[in-house]
Amino acid sequence: MQHRTVFEVMTHEVVTIDRATPFKEIVRLFNDNDITAAPVVDDERRPIGVVSEADLLRTTAELPDLEGRWAGVRLLSREHGSPRDAETAEELMTSPAATARPEWDLVETARTMHRKGVKRLPVIDETGRLVGIVSRGDLLRPFLRSDSAIHEEIARDVLGATLRLAPGTIDASVKDGVVTLTGRVEARGDIPVIERLCRSVDGVVALHQSIDYAYDNLALDVEPPR
Repeated sequence: MQHRTVFEVMTHEVVTIDRATPFKEIVRLFNDNDITAAPVVDDERRPIGVVSEADLLRTTAELPDLEGRWAGVRLLSREHGSPRDAETAEELMTSPAATARPEWDLVETARTMHRKGVKRLPVIDETGRLVGIVSRGDLLRPFLRSDSAIHEEIARDVLGATLRLAPGTIDASVKDGVVTLTGRVEARGDIPVIERLCRSVDGVVALHQSIDYAYDNLALDVEPPR
């Protein structure tokens, strides 16, 4: 049973920005390529930060409104805390860049995004060079799998090949990505294993089960029936 990796869902052709790229050129790149962020790379294509629309919009706090009043405070230098004009990618970017690896699974990647509070991650190889970028939308792509494909993987790979359950032991149905398991197993302790493996199938949104068991091997001092 194989799960999708970052390499399979990431964007391979990445629009990158040099640290000296000026503000207006970044806006033009975003508009021309229909993107909302891009990694800033050094001369060896190693990510040193990420510039997003949020970073660009932060500078609009410096601009006066239509009546000539200041709309907000000036952008503060991250290094010195003093007012300044942010003109280049190096001054605008969020740094250091949180990154992912091509071999990561999607769950690990989603946890990193959540922990870092970012919407996308530059993907780097073992040398630290940029090879792609992965976004929240990319991580959601497995949920586009059809119910029939999910059912086939659960029945064939999980229940059959991995758990080696006899045909008819567990019945699985899938509707809109929600899996329902029914049936009967010998030991109660088998049920959490079945649940965990079925939940790990790409595209599973939720899982419900009403699996019965012959004996409770999780209770104390209980022996299996002879």
